[in-house]
Amino acid sequence: MRHIKILAVESELGAGTRGASLGFEAIRIAALDFGSSFFRQYPIEKIPHENDRLLDAPGSLHARRGPHVMTVCERVMHAVCRTLQQNIFPIVISGDHSTAVGTIAGIRLAYPDARIGVIWIDAHADLHSPYTTPSGNLHGMPLAAALAEDNLAQRINNPDEQTIAFWEAFKKLGGISPKIRYDNLVYVALRDYEPQEEFLIRQNRVKVFTTEEINNLGIDKIGREVLQAVEPCDIIYISFDVDSMDPTISRGTGTPAPNGITEKQAASLLQRLVQSPKICCFEITEVNPTLDRENFMAENAFEILLKVTNQLQNN
Repeated sequence: MRHIKILAVESELGAGTRGASLGFEAIRIAALDFGSSFFRQYPIEKIPHENDRLLDAPGSLHARRGPHVMTVCERVMHAVCRTLQQNIFPIVISGDHSTAVGTIAGIRLAYPDARIGVIWIDAHADLHSPYTTPSGNLHGMPLAAALAEDNLAQRINNPDEQTIAFWEAFKKLGGISPKIRYDNLVYVALRDYEPQEEFLIRQNRVKVFTTEEINNLGIDKIGREVLQAVEPCDIIYISFDVDSMDPTISRGTGTPAPNGITEKQAASLLQRLVQSPKICCFEITEVNPTLDRENFMAENAFEILLKVTNQLQNN
């Protein structure tokens, strides 16, 4: 049985669509609607956000609101590190995916010598840098930052000096760069990405498990193969973006993509994965109730969260 703490990161600075900052409260409301005492069972720490900065000009064209995103990521980093050092399992419920840089940095700070595996369950690769981003939104860049990846070979942008200085600092968050390696990264349900990201995935031979493979091979086999791919790692972080699920389930996320997994597949796979004693942190992200009807995505997310937590407690 693991001691668990909820870290609520109500930031949406890295997203292009407003509303992800409401994701944590939407999931909490879903729990109340189900009559669940889940959020009374575990301590909750809310990470201070900078969402008032959304009223300011976004700054850099290629790293929108970058300094404020980094401020939030620093807070997340310290909270995750502190939680792990107390032998408590952090469950991070975040607004947009940019703050995963802080989560990874916190794991790295807590385990500076460990080989960290990352299971990224997401429709998107999140491998852009300011040199390749088509949008400038930092929720498309967390893995590139953690990998210290510029991808200059595929550059389409010419960021200004201020943006470059931000990006260099962002990559070095926590004082270690890179924080993870390509050979310790696994994608699940990846299907919507740009040529610049595909170049990196192919060049570095990153393992990708598609929705089609999940449908054909089944959850048990995929779960075994995912864990086998990160078996050499000392510890493993799972990041679950709800847009990995098909938008026919719900459109309550900022960047839905067709041909995703079902909520049952997501829950079953996550339950299988967290059985590994190497799993050190679980994150769920990008629930946006403003794009939804009747809070359906948050309800799905809560049911998944409840099953994952129960599995962690039963390990």
